[in-house]
Amino acid sequence: MTALGAIYAIGLWLVGLDLALLVGMIAGLASIVPYMGFIIGIVAAIIAAMLQFNDPTVLAWVGLVFIIGQMLEGMVLTPLLVGDRIGLHPVAVIFAIMAGGQLFGFVGILIALPVAAVIMVLLRHLHDGYQRSSLYGEAKTAEAPPGDTESVTDSQKDLAGD
Repeated sequence: MTALGAIYAIGLWLVGLDLALLVGMIAGLASIVPYMGFIIGIVAAIIAAMLQFNDPTVLAWVGLVFIIGQMLEGMVLTPLLVGDRIGLHPVAVIFAIMAGGQLFGFVGILIALPVAAVIMVLLRHLHDGYQRSSLYGEAKTAEAPPGDTESVTDSQKDLAGD
């Protein structure tokens, strides 16, 4: 939220908007709900730009600031920051959001990352369980050469009486 607010504030400041910091930070804080920050920010920035400049061409620059902000959020900020927090690769974050949106629309976008995080926890739990199982140990000893006695596991030594 802070990074997105800073992007909006800097962009609006470059456009010349006097209320750039205020509008940028409000838009950043409102971005806790997907797309709400964009909507609130662009509406507030358009009103402020029209009152300050009274020139409709400035609206194109304001729109460009918010388009760039949304692109950076979707392609850089969300995959890096959110993916790092929940342990997902940035490509997996993008895929989860796209798949959630395609399958379930706006609600799918909202629940995509929590569902992906739950799936990753389950997969890690299954993988750890497999590595601790006897199946994983049998796969290691099956690869050992026939005369290699160093690859015998402790449980096999116990069974043999050593």
